[in-house]
Amino acid sequence: MTKIPTPQATSSLSVWLDYLSSIHTSAIDLGLERVQIVAGEAGLTKPAPKVITVAGTNGKGSTCALLEAILLDAGYTVGVYSSPHLIRYTERVRINGQELSAQEHTDAFSVVESARGNTSLSFFEFGTLAALQLFKSNQVDVAILEVGLGGRLDATNVVDHDVSVITSLAVDHVDWLGDDINVIGYEKAGIFRSENPAVCGQPNPPATVAAHADEIHANLYQVGIQFTYKVNDNETWDWRSGAFDLTDLPVPVLPLPNAATALMALGCSDLDISDINIVNGLKKAHLPGRMQVLSDCPIILIDVAHNPHAANYLSEQLKKQYPGKVIHAVLGMLHDKDIKQTISNLSPVITHWYPCSLTGPRAATASELVCHISGKVSEYENPVTAFKAALTQAEETDVIVVVGSFHTAGEVLEYWQSKERSV
Repeated sequence: MTKIPTPQATSSLSVWLDYLSSIHTSAIDLGLERVQIVAGEAGLTKPAPKVITVAGTNGKGSTCALLEAILLDAGYTVGVYSSPHLIRYTERVRINGQELSAQEHTDAFSVVESARGNTSLSFFEFGTLAALQLFKSNQVDVAILEVGLGGRLDATNVVDHDVSVITSLAVDHVDWLGDDINVIGYEKAGIFRSENPAVCGQPNPPATVAAHADEIHANLYQVGIQFTYKVNDNETWDWRSGAFDLTDLPVPVLPLPNAATALMALGCSDLDISDINIVNGLKKAHLPGRMQVLSDCPIILIDVAHNPHAANYLSEQLKKQYPGKVIHAVLGMLHDKDIKQTISNLSPVITHWYPCSLTGPRAATASELVCHISGKVSEYENPVTAFKAALTQAEETDVIVVVGSFHTAGEVLEYWQSKERSV
């Protein structure tokens, strides 16, 4: 393979991204030794006065968005790092709710490149360090970090963070984390810090979570024990932790379990947040690709659900919000996901399937998906082709849901936005 020369700070973002993809032997390389060296050299282990790190099988992005919305309403300068992106790399870093320019990203890449010397970094590790540099240079009050994979060995875990959050726990990323839920619980709990708050939003988590918290003397806040929540008949909800409670809260568009977990994380963060900040943040919080409505006629939804746990939640939401509707599903997945069970969990609510192939080394083909779908279905070469077919066949009163992967959601979302711009 031809060696890509080191870019300059003035080089384009695409040149830098090509370079980042070329400098390490594998796209995913769990471990902290290399990234710790560079983070220490660049002074990035504490990029903000307050850092909240969020791990979990599902719900990380939603929890980060809920934390962000409430903190912004409280007047804090907030940085959020999340991955993967849907359309643009610049989506991965937000400061005060906004993406940064390509130039700001390349400036941060240049700082990391200077600090790494001969240390090899994966694409994700390099991007994580660049995000920390952006938070540092923009002097954010609070940095919110979404863990990429696992927790204990994820690049985000080099940061000296103040509050640790686990949103949910299920079997996923089997190739890297295995299929033992106790091992997965231990890996996620690896972000906990001694004497600091550790919040777990997964009901009845594997014993390894509490065991690790006890071992390192982290202060564990477990849903159902240290904090609880319930939905009221009037479509509001209540949240309680000890003697402190919040009543008649607005239900956010993002999943309620994640909202309850976010409130606990904020409650033990020592940040100055009022009840009205919480109410306003819950009303404002949103995240592209999570039950995102693109159209009302027919109803078009984008959701990145890509494993059985997320598919089950999506299925329940479709039943609740669109009872009796004909639902068309544009589905594209990665082959290292549990395709069979994900499809099985969606099947009770899906009327018509449009399986499509993705591209890249982890991509599943449409024929791989068809093996797990009942009945005769057509195969499509990519998400946009499948989506166009669904648009042609759906009635105005039907629902089209695009699901299965960030890649699937991103390709269709980019097509839809370009279609709207051309009108």
